[in-house]
Amino acid sequence: MSDMDSQVIDFVTQITGAMGLDLDVAVEETPDHLRLDLSGEGADALLRRKGEVLDALQVIVNTAFRRDTRGDRHYVVDALGFRKGKDAELRQMAQALMDKVRESGELQLIGPLNPYARRIVHLTVAEDTALTSESSGDAFLKTVVISRKA
Repeated sequence: MSDMDSQVIDFVTQITGAMGLDLDVAVEETPDHLRLDLSGEGADALLRRKGEVLDALQVIVNTAFRRDTRGDRHYVVDALGFRKGKDAELRQMAQALMDKVRESGELQLIGPLNPYARRIVHLTVAEDTALTSESSGDAFLKTVVISRKA
């Protein structure tokens, strides 16, 4: 774990502390991201309104620790494993839409999705060399279009 990763953990702890939460942070390192899973009494407050607070916290972390200093690595902020379950559901949905594209040749849409969810869909589609995906829209929430490669 890098010095910046330690700073991110401290930053998240300070923010959640300011919210009146005393949470534990479990760290899971992958090749392209560091997952911070928050747990403890009150962690469910981050999951209200479909995880909006959790999404906001993740945006703040990835904005505060800019890409130019962290490279391609990004930070995933989770609470009580909520995001992990949602990520698996999103990958399954993307796979089902990919199957439809392969069978019918017609493009499929998924969304509107926030940047984090779009990234999961794009990475899932990228595993199939015959398919491609692109984001469509000009708002924070965009739709991902899955199609065959030309």
